[in-house]
Amino acid sequence: PGTGIAGRRCVGTEPEASQVVFTCRDGVKLVADAWGDPGAPAAVFLHGGGQTRGAWGSAARDCAGAGWRTYAVDLRGHGESDWAPEGADYGSPSLARDLVDIVGQLGHAPVAIGASVGGLLSLLAEGESPEPLLTGLVVVDIAPRMELPGIRRIVEFMKAKPDGYETLEEVADAVAVYTRRRQRRRDVTGLKKNLRKNAEGRWIWHWDPRLLARTPEQHVADVERFYAAARNLTVPTRLVRGRMSDVLSEEGAREFMELVPHASYVDVGHAGHMVAGDRNDAFTTAVMDFLRAAFG
Repeated sequence: PGTGIAGRRCVGTEPEASQVVFTCRDGVKLVADAWGDPGAPAAVFLHGGGQTRGAWGSAARDCAGAGWRTYAVDLRGHGESDWAPEGADYGSPSLARDLVDIVGQLGHAPVAIGASVGGLLSLLAEGESPEPLLTGLVVVDIAPRMELPGIRRIVEFMKAKPDGYETLEEVADAVAVYTRRRQRRRDVTGLKKNLRKNAEGRWIWHWDPRLLARTPEQHVADVERFYAAARNLTVPTRLVRGRMSDVLSEEGAREFMELVPHASYVDVGHAGHMVAGDRNDAFTTAVMDFLRAAFG
């Protein structure tokens, strides 16, 4: 693991948030927003591919208000975190090592809340650890059985504008088409946290383009490892699914519950794959109910 956690006050985020930096074993630095008492039990929020630590809405902050020390982390290659070194990849097994390093620097086992890729890396990190790594796990709209058409749709959206967008309004239009169930943003300034400007002054997504070097098929290439890791889970676990998801089907959710019979399950209505973005209140309730039930 890295040398430890560095912290400073955030600028332009919630007043009570602080910024924390985790250093991974290969020197990659991961930026996180943190809320709550540093001495409280920890919960680490790990977003999906192509997102940033801002993807959780108020969930991490609200959980801190309920007595947790919460960290919303930019995965490597995303947001303000470092990109992977040359020759490294962004597969779930590689990302799982980053969670191991985060836990090592926290000094105690947290609960992990992982969406999509964040859920897979959390599943692998815990399920393949020789010793308990986490105290609990919330897996958000992902499971060993994934629907390839839904994964292809995500990758196609990420590849759609390699040269970027001229305006934030254009970005908002593209997001509205992709998300389908959400109303288009009227105030587009909030999109800036997911974007940056390139040398030509165009808006591009705030992640390493090498993320797209992996094909949808490669994203499910480690499926047997996901199944084995799920069977190994013993910590309190909750699966949260978006009922309208095209990535995790009802059959995939039922199969996960058979693999992890002690897990609990919440199916969030009127939500797709990005549950926290589609129904943030319902998602936050599902996480907080799990934390109360499992840890008091």
